[in-house]
Amino acid sequence: MKPITFAIGKGRLVNHTIGLLKEMGIEFPEYHENSRKLIFEDQLSKIRIVLVKASDVAVYVERGAADIGVIGKDTLIESGANVYEVVDLGFGRCRFAVAGLPDTDLNKKRLVVASKYPKVTSQYFSKKDQIVETIQLNGSVELAPLVGLSDCIVDIVETGRTLKDNGLVVLEDICEITARLIVNKASFKTNNQRINDLIQQIEAMVNKVGDLVK
Repeated sequence: MKPITFAIGKGRLVNHTIGLLKEMGIEFPEYHENSRKLIFEDQLSKIRIVLVKASDVAVYVERGAADIGVIGKDTLIESGANVYEVVDLGFGRCRFAVAGLPDTDLNKKRLVVASKYPKVTSQYFSKKDQIVETIQLNGSVELAPLVGLSDCIVDIVETGRTLKDNGLVVLEDICEITARLIVNKASFKTNNQRINDLIQQIEAMVNKVGDLVK
């Protein structure tokens, strides 16, 4: 029987995901944080995980190299991937926000916004019927309003410490972000029973953990 393959972005979501699967009895004995291996398999459950760059998870799932993926909602929105989003996993919690200097006027006629997430930025301001110029940056976007490159930024905010250290504040919240379970559309159809069972188990475990936290 062919294993079901999970693509997980290297970084903060890996340990959460492996911990969740472990609670379900799926274990990867060879995995440890400092391992250089990229593929791990539970032979008994026929579940395999592949560790990829976070921004590549959607690509692996959309193109069928992985059946299932664990991805931040931020990365999923930006990717625009044609996949099924099936479970809000509840971990990796943060939020998208518009941030800038405290006296920033977000209603000015020509607003320039710097972000690593141009699609999220465009969608948000389009919903407000506001036309903006978006500058895509790959480094520290907090710098942009400080040196006059942009009026404000759209970025992920966790604790807000980086903003505060650079004299910036949250001006508007956009949406909350958590890790999501996504599924390849073809895999969902051809391997429906196994994948559906797995989704239901994961959803039940997420709900159980959520109930314990409440």
